[in-house]
Amino acid sequence: MNDIPDLARRVAAGERRALARAITLVESGRADHRVDAMALLDVLATGGKQAIRIGLSGTPGVGKSTFIEGFGLMLTAAGHRVAVLAVDPSSARSGGSILGDKTRMDLLARDPNAFIRPSPSQTQLGGVARRTREAVALCEAAGYDIVLIETVGVGQSETVVAQMSDLFLLLLAPAGGDELQGVKRGIMEIADMVLVNKADGDLKPQAMRTCADYAGALRLLRKRSQDPEGFPKAMIVSALETIGIADAWDEMQALINWRRETDVWGRSRAAQARYWFAEEVRLQLLARIASDPDLDARMTILEKEVVAGRMSPAAAAAEVVAQT
Repeated sequence: MNDIPDLARRVAAGERRALARAITLVESGRADHRVDAMALLDVLATGGKQAIRIGLSGTPGVGKSTFIEGFGLMLTAAGHRVAVLAVDPSSARSGGSILGDKTRMDLLARDPNAFIRPSPSQTQLGGVARRTREAVALCEAAGYDIVLIETVGVGQSETVVAQMSDLFLLLLAPAGGDELQGVKRGIMEIADMVLVNKADGDLKPQAMRTCADYAGALRLLRKRSQDPEGFPKAMIVSALETIGIADAWDEMQALINWRRETDVWGRSRAAQARYWFAEEVRLQLLARIASDPDLDARMTILEKEVVAGRMSPAAAAAEVVAQT
């Protein structure tokens, strides 16, 4: 593509169509598109713009889209530019997804200061699409100062979103002790805030009890060095009635300001950069193996040896890496 400088200029100017086109480019699996995508990201990286990146996960039906719409509208009303990257689960058969998040955030989708981009997870583990991190960088370059990353849903591999966000919110519904047991410890350990949604009407008393249960559970976890006193914390919100969302945002800002003042922010961003560098090396090595006919053929032979039990997976892998 010869118009990368022009596309970069238009993205930096905040053109929504250019941003959508750029995200489509980085999500493409074509080899020539990857070359163009890397060139585009390199050009835009010199802009130095940084947004607040907020990861958000929750059990299916908890009201993530409703919460994001109410939260997003509150932020845009306060003068912020908000980008929402909503990752939908993909079909293991076709690789496609319904991509319904944009239709569920009708009001926010029409807001000129908001940008919503649904993406299929393409069976990628971690609750995020493979190129979500690069899409976040594009949104930052386009001038969006808050980027919300909505993940597929709570799961054991959901913790990958913490490697691309500054804050991680866990949205949960009013529930009893059995449901509390079902939430994985790993995702609780990375959550900066647990928000118990649907705290309205008949569910409000149960939401308050659930919030107290989670607050107690969070106190039992080991104190984290990246948190000030009182964090992580649990709060109640009602996305439907937009109750508690402003209070939650106040707490998020307090945590963000503390992390910036204590350089936790900078160290976290540096650790994330190291993580994604190692991940990209791994992915590019796999792509190189797949594109080499000789290596690919050797992998097929070694795979048969491993399946037959004549060779260990570690030894077979070491032989492939040695030939790369």
